[in-house]
Amino acid sequence: MIGAIDLDTGLQSGLETAVAGLLGFAAVLAMASLILRQYRSGTGARARGWRLALLLIAQPLMAALLYLALFPPLVYSEAGTLVVATAGASASDATIAGETGIALPEAVVSADSERVPDLATALRRHPGTQRLRLLGAGLEPRDRDAARGLTVEWQPTSSPRGLGGLWAPREVAAGAEFSVSGRVEAMPGALVELLDPGLQRVDRSILAADGGFRVGAIARIPGLMNFRLRLRDVRQNVAEEIELPLSVVADTPPRVLVLAGAPSPELKYLRRWALDAGIKLHTQIDVGAGLQLGDAPLSLNAPTLAGFDLVVLDERVWEGLGESQRAALLGAMRDGLGVLLRIGGPLSPRTRTQLRALGFELGAGADSVEVRLPPSSADEEATRARIGPGTIDAPRARDEAMAELPVLNRRALTLDGAGAHSLLRGKDGKAFASWRSTGRGRLGLWTLSDSFRLTLVGRDDLHGQWWSAAFGALARAQPKPVLRIDGEARQGRRVSLCGLSDGALVRTPQGQNIHLLIDPASGSERCAAFWPTEAGWHLLRQGEYSQPFAVRGRDEAPGLRASEMREATLNLMAQARAPTAAASSLANSVASAQVQRGASWPWFLGWLLVSAGVWWLERSRRGRVAQGE
Repeated sequence: MIGAIDLDTGLQSGLETAVAGLLGFAAVLAMASLILRQYRSGTGARARGWRLALLLIAQPLMAALLYLALFPPLVYSEAGTLVVATAGASASDATIAGETGIALPEAVVSADSERVPDLATALRRHPGTQRLRLLGAGLEPRDRDAARGLTVEWQPTSSPRGLGGLWAPREVAAGAEFSVSGRVEAMPGALVELLDPGLQRVDRSILAADGGFRVGAIARIPGLMNFRLRLRDVRQNVAEEIELPLSVVADTPPRVLVLAGAPSPELKYLRRWALDAGIKLHTQIDVGAGLQLGDAPLSLNAPTLAGFDLVVLDERVWEGLGESQRAALLGAMRDGLGVLLRIGGPLSPRTRTQLRALGFELGAGADSVEVRLPPSSADEEATRARIGPGTIDAPRARDEAMAELPVLNRRALTLDGAGAHSLLRGKDGKAFASWRSTGRGRLGLWTLSDSFRLTLVGRDDLHGQWWSAAFGALARAQPKPVLRIDGEARQGRRVSLCGLSDGALVRTPQGQNIHLLIDPASGSERCAAFWPTEAGWHLLRQGEYSQPFAVRGRDEAPGLRASEMREATLNLMAQARAPTAAASSLANSVASAQVQRGASWPWFLGWLLVSAGVWWLERSRRGRVAQGE
């Protein structure tokens, strides 16, 4: 803080030293001159001892007073406290004596508060402020940068009743399942429902003890969609309802090579699901005697595998691979290829050894066991909405009776272990599909032999969800432009867009193109600030790539807005605290006091009086030795 008093501390310190040296030299020179004159004076012109002593003492005293007049001592005083009224502050809140009150644009102006457009303006008008005492709901994003480095005192207000936190994806792939989690304040026993764009309930969740919830749905087709989140109180009355904008994109389908040792219903329904999902498979099925069904046969080598993102094969094909083919498959997997091994029969000791070398400890099980699926958390209405109306060839009536989930079969293998990630688990908690990393790629094991039975009982949604999860987890990752939108976009509030290239722009719902200016200080992140003036879907474009994002209305979801302000203000307070006790003590002393130069006029007046006294004494005959003494 001392260094902040002057523009250049080093230059100031050097100037003070030079002036002190010059004044000290002048004082010594004056004292030497007095002594020399006393020595050379005749008997009648000499000064008495007390006169000489006064004149000698006055020289360094005048030099010291002149120095203090030029450079007054530092004065430590109590730091200024600025009382800041924010949104929700009561007009009856008063400032303490010695404090200055200001009101930000969102606050109600009290009689003793000064209206300011932002906190930075208030700090410029009141220099020396070291402490902020906040009243109300907290600081807006506009004012948080100005508050950094200051001591912030704030008593958080109680969170508003209703939705207080929400974590939802902005973008999801078509056909994939997504989840939404959040927190509800001061509503025990409440219920959260998720509605699809057709306003059909697809999921619901009863609040946990801490107010948390989690719901999910499936994004079926590409497009910009508005799901809805509905909050019901303990009496089932609608307490709050907000939109959940979601961009559903049609990802580039993975290139999949399917190798099978024999035809099977499992393979048939897998191919049917892939066709409906827009995934093009290259299939080779051995039928014995050197014959194959499906597409034209391909050689299993490195160039061939480089053209695919995922290879799906069964245990028969795996055991029949030659050494060069296996080496090519493992090499491609280390380079990013995904491999899914479907295990529908017993494994040879050789295959077990190979899988053990890849990190899977499968145990001694060799037989098939039943798999009972865990009960769904969704009720019948939500399940019907998830299943959908069926297809043109096989429509499904809304009142059609729902069949129970079938009991499936899997190989009795252990898929849990160090480094393994389960994809699917049964009611007993044991995984029947799992994967682990191998180099840059992934190897997955699938032990179900009859997942197709889900389709036969009308649960093709669950069948597709399982295979979609497996393909999505294992397929080679596709590069995408790295665009990041920091925070929730809301009308009238700044949002940061990062990962931009030159020429990036935002297209508003009214069709206006706003060119973005990249902040040079953002470095490699290449961020730009954007202030949306209207709610709705916006489009971020750079080159041939575009990414939609939604902007909430200024007054939409007030609970989320209040919660964001609360968390951001608390983080601002935490950042101002020092990590150690010693640093905390220093920070408190610096924050509680401000340092400045004292007044110079008392020292100048003292120098003037002493100088006048010396001037009079030197011209007076007092203290001189009289003639004849």
